[in-house]
Formats: sequence, structure tokens, C-alpha cells
Amino acid sequence: MVTLAEVLADLRAESEALDGLVARLSDVDWSRETPSVGWTVAHQISHLAWTDRAATLAAADRIEFFRLLGEAMDEDPEAFVDRAAAEGVTPPAELLARWRDGREALAKALIAVPPGEPIAWFGTSMSATSSATARLMETWAHGLDVADTFAGDPGDLGAAARTHKEPTPRLRHIAHLGYRTIGHSFATHGRPLPTESFRVELSTADGGLWTYGPENAAERITGPALDFCLLVTQRRHYTDLALQTEGDRAREWLSIAQAFAGLPGQGREPGQRYD
Repeated sequence: MVTLAEVLADLRAESEALDGLVARLSDVDWSRETPSVGWTVAHQISHLAWTDRAATLAAADRIEFFRLLGEAMDEDPEAFVDRAAAEGVTPPAELLARWRDGREALAKALIAVPPGEPIAWFGTSMSATSSATARLMETWAHGLDVADTFAGDPGDLGAAARTHKEPTPRLRHIAHLGYRTIGHSFATHGRPLPTESFRVELSTADGGLWTYGPENAAERITGPALDFCLLVTQRRHYTDLALQTEGDRAREWLSIAQAFAGLPGQGREPGQRYD
């Protein structure tokens, strides 16, 4: 069992890694469009700052969080996410400072949540540890969008972006969340929930193996841990990943995998390149 302190430490490390990448960007670079259509680098960081604030409210001020939730439900949820990201785009120095302050406020709010107390979220509820894990997942996924934007650039910026894309042990939190949300993926897409058990076996860059679920499960997913995390955050199309499945439900899951809350994500197109 992972502890809240462990997840928060890894969330801080993931955030600081992305912070180190975007802090070097020029104002023009902040305006570069990322692989998320219509979203610049500034949109990506604005979204992280907004969701960190939402998570802080969920942990520390339920009345204000439910007001925010009601606002989201009063309009198209997809449009709400895009609008919130766009409205939060400010000059880079101001945006970066707001994101940094929000990260600190979130950590303090999650630490203050009484053990075992559920935290409301969009369409679900979770523990403080799960909330921190979800924030780590989003920070990694949106940070990958930023890194993908510059990975093909020459010089120090391109090198820094490529370094940022390299897998770290922090992915274990995202992989575990991806396994735990297999049923959620089916429900989100309006599919019958699987009654079968799933086995997930993921190889890591350092030669390790992360395993989840019963060893004798007929529904199986195997492959690189990085590819699994790319799939459940919808940062790559499943046909572009080295994941193997056994069982009809496991094969079905590949096309609907989604570890994040909310409506079904749009995902990425097959063959989309990220230089």
C-alpha cells in the first residue's frame, strides 16, 4: 500500500520536472500549440493550475467545490474544460507563479484531510491518496504534451524535452490507477461492466515487472509500463503501442482505456507522430 506522503513526494517531483522545462521557455514558446488540438503550452499549464485548485477546494472547501461542479454541469462539460483552460491563460510569469502556489496549497489541503474521509470529485469520490495520484497522472500526461511539442527542436530545449519524456519510477502510480480504473473505462463508454478478473503485467525500463490482478485471470494485458500509461492517459493510440492482450474484454478495453474522470476522452489518432 502506497502512502499519501509517498504520492505527494512523487507529485512534487513530477511537477518540478515539468516546471523546469516550461520555466526555460520564451513567451513565443508558451504560445506553441501542443498535440492537444487547440491547446498551447499555456493552456496546458493553465489546466493544471485550474484542476489543482479544484482538487484543493474538494479537499478543503466542499461548498465552493460543489458550486464549481454545478457550474460545470450547467454547460457542456467538454466546453467547460476548454473554457477554464483558456480563461486561465495569463502572461507566462504570472501563470507559472499561480501554478506553483496552487501546487503548494493542494499538498497542504490533502495532508489535512482526515484519514478515511472521501473527497468529492467530478462524477466520483476518492481518498486523499487517490486524489494526489490523479493529480500526478494529469501532471505527467499534460507535461508529456508539452515535451512532445519541443522534442523535435534542436539545441538545449529539444534535449530537455526528450529527457522529460523518459520514463521514471513515478509511473507506477499511473499504472496502478490504470489497472484500478478498468471497470471505470467500460462504464464511462456505456459498455457492460466486465465480470471477469484482469491480469496486468508491465515491464519497466530498468528490467522490473509490475503486476496487478490474479495470476490465473483469463483477461490479460502485457507490455511496457510506459505504453500502458500512455494508453490509460490517452496520449497514444493503442495501435501505436506494444501492448498485448488475451481475452475479448481485454481487447475491447484497449480502445476505451481511460484512467481519468469525466466524459470519454477523444484520445489520439493512429500514427500521430511526436518527434
